[in-house]
Amino acid sequence: MFTIGDFARYGRVSPRMLRHYDAIGLLTPDRTDPATGYRLYGAAQLARLNRILALKDLGFTLQQVGAVLDERVGPEELRGMLRLRRAELAEAVAAASARLTRVEARLRSIESEGRMPADDVVIRAVPAVRVAELTGTAASFQPQDIGPVIGPLYDRLFPLLEGAGLRPTGPGIARYEDAPEGGGAIVVHAGVTVSAPVGAVGDTEVRVVELPPFEAATIVHRGAMDDVLSTTHTLARWLDANGYRSTGYTREVNLECPPDLGSWVTELQEPVAKA
Repeated sequence: MFTIGDFARYGRVSPRMLRHYDAIGLLTPDRTDPATGYRLYGAAQLARLNRILALKDLGFTLQQVGAVLDERVGPEELRGMLRLRRAELAEAVAAASARLTRVEARLRSIESEGRMPADDVVIRAVPAVRVAELTGTAASFQPQDIGPVIGPLYDRLFPLLEGAGLRPTGPGIARYEDAPEGGGAIVVHAGVTVSAPVGAVGDTEVRVVELPPFEAATIVHRGAMDDVLSTTHTLARWLDANGYRSTGYTREVNLECPPDLGSWVTELQEPVAKA
C-alpha cells in the first residue's frame, strides 16, 4: 500500500488532486487508516489514475470521466464523444497554426521596418477590365476573416464558369469594399478576367462586371497572401514618403498561382491620389 504522498509521486500528480478525486468519488483510496485517517492506495489504482488523466487531457470533464470509467457511457456514445473531441482538437490546431502564421507575418513586417526600396512601387494607370466574380462578406479585413471567405469563393467560381462554357482570358482579380451594413464588415469579390457580356452568367450566382480604370500605386508581392503584410507596409510607407494617399482598398491581381502558395506572384494595386 502507498501513502497519498507516495502514490501522488508515482502517478505524477499532486496529493491535493488526489484528495479532490476522493471527495468527488472519482478515485477513492483502497482503504483509510481508521486511527490516523491517512489514505492508502494500491498499485493497481495507478491504472485508473492514468485513465482519468488521459481522458482529462482529451478535454472531458471530471463528471464525464467518471461516467466513462464506471461504464455508464456505452461504446457508441463514447465513440461519438471521442470523434467530437477529435474534431475540436483539429479545429484548435488549425486555429493555432493560422495564428502562428499571422504572428510570423507581423514579425517579418517589424523586421522590414526602415527598409523601403525605391524601385518596388510604381505609379501607373490601370486600364478598365471585365471580370466574372462571386461575392461574399467577411467580418473584417483581417486575414483570419478574409481567407475563409475568398478561398471558397474561388473554389466555386471556376467550376461554375466551366459549366457555363466561359473561359478566363486573364488573371484572377480580388477586390474589396466596405459592406453596406458597416461595423467593419467587408464585401469580398473573387473574380477572374473574362471576355463576356456584362451581367449574370447563365443561371449561376456569377456576374460579369466592368471595373473602371484608375490610377494605382503598384507593388509585386511574392509568396503566400498570408505573408502579404510586409509588402503592404512597404507600399504604405512609400505612399507617405512620396505624397500620395489611398482612395480605396487594394486590388489583388494573381499573376502566378502554382500549387505551392509560397511561389505565388501577386500584384497589389492601390488606388491613389496626390495628397
